[in-house]
Amino acid sequence: MKQKVLIIAYYWPPAGGPGVQRWLKFVKYLPEFDIVPIVYVPENPNYPIIDNSLLTEVSEGITILKQPIKEPYGWANALSRKQTKTISSGILPKEKKQSLLQKFLLYVRGNFFIPDARKGWIQPSVLYLKQYIQENAIETIITTGPPHSLHLIGKELKKWKPNLNWFTDFRDPWTTIGYHDKLRMTARTKEKHKQLEREVLQEANHIIVTSPGTKREFTAITQKPITVITNGYDDREVIAHRYTGKFILAHIGSLLSDRCPEMLWQVLKELCAENTDFKNAFRLVLAGKVSAEVIESIQSHGLKDYLDFKGYVSHSEALHIQETATALLLIEIDSVNTKGIIAGKLFEYLSSKRPIIAIGPEGADIKDIIEETRSGIFTTYSDHDRIKNWIVTLFKNRGKLDNDINNLEIQKYHRKSLTVSLAQLLKN
Repeated sequence: MKQKVLIIAYYWPPAGGPGVQRWLKFVKYLPEFDIVPIVYVPENPNYPIIDNSLLTEVSEGITILKQPIKEPYGWANALSRKQTKTISSGILPKEKKQSLLQKFLLYVRGNFFIPDARKGWIQPSVLYLKQYIQENAIETIITTGPPHSLHLIGKELKKWKPNLNWFTDFRDPWTTIGYHDKLRMTARTKEKHKQLEREVLQEANHIIVTSPGTKREFTAITQKPITVITNGYDDREVIAHRYTGKFILAHIGSLLSDRCPEMLWQVLKELCAENTDFKNAFRLVLAGKVSAEVIESIQSHGLKDYLDFKGYVSHSEALHIQETATALLLIEIDSVNTKGIIAGKLFEYLSSKRPIIAIGPEGADIKDIIEETRSGIFTTYSDHDRIKNWIVTLFKNRGKLDNDINNLEIQKYHRKSLTVSLAQLLKN
């Protein structure tokens, strides 16, 4: 007998970015394991990034439920459309560079919308889903966040129907997520977040996280079972890389103000000054939303003429950029709170079979994945000489790694392999 599972999500095509792809792909493969996914999403969401190409990837025959959502961005746009879009996309300047309007909007967002700006969708969703669950004999639900307000929908449904099997999926942590420190929260607000986080973690039947670091963090809060199911990659036809004489370093995705590897810019500046061949071949490609401070930092290191800033591109174009790059950049904020963050793009990087240059905090989970797959190098923000020597070697080798990539290790991150693990959880 097929099992019905209700998936409560905010991000769904045409939303762009990596967050939407996790459940878009799970929904694609779950029917192969006799699980019928039913997706519940907003009817009129305010997505900071739109990628209409993802609409073609929605599986046919899937039941998709939609209900209206009221979000605060309408009145905020009346104050400043540009600032509102900047805040909702997560590209924020450092505090010393924030305007009074930005500080005001951040304070309001942080203290009046707990846990997030989608809190107004909680009660309407609970009312609608109670009836749907009752009429369709739903026994299992999954809430995926951020936004973490969706977990509060699950919490209310679990309270209403205690025998409901509730799985929470955390694509990112809650109270330790990087942008929380930007929201100018009061001590009372921070404690409210921690309280809600504890309640969700203690009342859910099972918790799914995307990294070992997040599992370690949550294990200190709850005794409920926690399973790591990372993000992954899907089928793609990878075009074999041909070195064309251009040494292209590419970063795909958002580059926040705090995710600015000045050490890397310094290394590239030195290589351009020391090696004429490198200078003539080097290009730095950035695709995605990038903060003005990151662009300014690149330019201040004399790299303006080497920069190709493409802005946000479609998912298909992002895949093309990966395949044509000599090496791919993966940059994480240098903070203890980001050690457990494994960016979704890492797995598509792996599938592209291009060398990876990852920079992040000491002890980051991404280090283990890069080492086990033999796909590149991981360094901290202070390891100037190691990354410089590695780039020099990669340039001499015309973009080829010294060691072959471990394809067997990469295959376990295929979306279908990950769905096997998910299906086993749901059926237990």
